[in-house]
Amino acid sequence: MTTSPLYAITDTRLLENRLLASVEAALKGGCRWIQYRDKSRDEARRRQETLALLDLCRRYQARLLINDDLALAHEIDADGVHLGQGDGDPGQARRLLGPDALIGVTCHDSLSLAHDARAAGASYAAFGRFFPSQTKPGAPPADKTLLTRARAELPGLPLVAIGGVTLDNGGSLLQAGADRLAVSHHLFSAPDIEARARAFRQLARPLSA
Repeated sequence: MTTSPLYAITDTRLLENRLLASVEAALKGGCRWIQYRDKSRDEARRRQETLALLDLCRRYQARLLINDDLALAHEIDADGVHLGQGDGDPGQARRLLGPDALIGVTCHDSLSLAHDARAAGASYAAFGRFFPSQTKPGAPPADKTLLTRARAELPGLPLVAIGGVTLDNGGSLLQAGADRLAVSHHLFSAPDIEARARAFRQLARPLSA
């Protein structure tokens, strides 16, 4: 049986007051990895939202990761954290969150960064952007062959593809070697988020994690 490759990333500006309802729709559609991404400094709201999301994910047996905030991930006992380059040490995250936590690291278009992430205890490497992205328009572009090379050089390490991922191009990223597809705008701007999430399940192949 296959598992949905969809890895949903929230966007506070896009979702505004419909965060929980939108994430629940994605969960109903089969998504089992949620990343909370909020770049504001409203710590009280961030804590409130992540606690509510964690409860929601527990109900659907899904996993919640926090973007670039190891302290918050530890405080609420989230399932993991995603770290950008310069936003935290994967080794420290592993020590703080424990052996079962999901520790993701942004590796842009660099296999070297992915090797370093794995050595430091990362659970997965995220590559991209592969296509024009509304969430991170300035991110350096990556070629799909990077996924194929990473699959050969880093056997067993789950690979996440990010950046402009849609239903139309996601299948090609999975074929190139990605295990999961990180999606924000294409998912949460959909008129029917649950149906959009369910459609990603049709792209699935057996996952390595």
